[in-house]
Amino acid sequence: MEVTPGYKLTEAGIIPENWDVRLLEDLGRVVRGGSPRPAGDSRYFGGSFIRWLTVAALTNIEDHQIYVTETAGFLTEEGSKHSRTLTKGTMIIANSGATLGVAKILGTTCCANDGIAAITGQRIGDKEFVCQYFNTKTKYLREVVATGNGQPNLNTELIRKIAIPFPPIYEQRAIAAALSDVDVLLDSLDRLIAKKRNIKQAAMQQLLTGQTRLPGFSGEWEVVNMAKHASLKARIGWQALTTAEYLTSGAYYLVTGTDFLNGQVDWSSCHFVDQWRYSQDRNIQLRNGDVLLTKDGTIGKVGYVKNLNGPATLNSGVYVIRPLNESFSPLFFFYVLTSKIFDDFLSRITAGSTINHLYQKDFVTFEFLAPELIEQTAIATVLSDMDAELAALEQRRDKSYIIKQGMMQELLTGRIRLV
Repeated sequence: MEVTPGYKLTEAGIIPENWDVRLLEDLGRVVRGGSPRPAGDSRYFGGSFIRWLTVAALTNIEDHQIYVTETAGFLTEEGSKHSRTLTKGTMIIANSGATLGVAKILGTTCCANDGIAAITGQRIGDKEFVCQYFNTKTKYLREVVATGNGQPNLNTELIRKIAIPFPPIYEQRAIAAALSDVDVLLDSLDRLIAKKRNIKQAAMQQLLTGQTRLPGFSGEWEVVNMAKHASLKARIGWQALTTAEYLTSGAYYLVTGTDFLNGQVDWSSCHFVDQWRYSQDRNIQLRNGDVLLTKDGTIGKVGYVKNLNGPATLNSGVYVIRPLNESFSPLFFFYVLTSKIFDDFLSRITAGSTINHLYQKDFVTFEFLAPELIEQTAIATVLSDMDAELAALEQRRDKSYIIKQGMMQELLTGRIRLV
């Protein structure tokens, strides 16, 4: 392999000549956590003696947040004797679960269970640099353990043999600081998105029930009944559309419940069907403004048809709902179905059962209050604007995350050097 002048080929890949390579086991002792037994024993769990960290607690933390402060609870003093105490600043690695292979740094002293591995007594390198680099190996580690049977689980020997490239310490710190700046941006965007979502949920509760009225509106609200004021259509059973007919390309979209993304149809994920299947049933030929609702499998998922890309129809698991005689605004109705109003209705009809199908007869009793069409449209516009703001923030967050991934690949391997 030809190597660019000033670089060298190592077990950690091609790196600058003045960088070194060390195995993770050279940094410090690689150990696993420990858990008190039996689980839930009051002698060990509860109290407030010391925080207790489990891999389950890590699944609540986004991958880009490098410092861990959230824990699963507390151990008693006796419980701490049967676990492994890790000091603040220790680098940890998730051995299993949704965050398998992800490294973080403890922001607090705590005990760790056996779902956590740790590097204790780290002697070499900047901790943040090492942690950021280790997270570029997460995909590799998951692929390695996925070849086994049962619950994927990292072993400490695999972790010990991870090769890490080391620039001079001042460069390590500069790289870690650059990546940390992006982490701060990502964290602030996550917090802002969470805040905006909470504001939207509160606005929906107030506006869709009439507890808060928009300026200029004061009329009475009337009951809308789905059986009387709406049309529910779906692909009927005798049409027998099968997955063997799902095409990867074509002119006629097939929309299923798995194609809903953030309340809209994700046209890029849709399959296609032949023209005769599309023409078979005019009642389910989609148009902009249609409200979609899943009736099989994961029931109650809601979608709104917007920016229709071409002729589209439904599979057998989705209803299309349209107002009769302009009795309600489709977009207003979409927000009703995504609110607590519809959640409560679903809870009532599924209480005490394992129902996995919604029938048309189930909607006979579904009613909600609605103002005049002009106020419905105004309310839907307010909520739609909130959705657009959230989508813009999420897009910015996702782009920032992609930028960080690119920075990690370039900076942590020395392909790009900081001044």
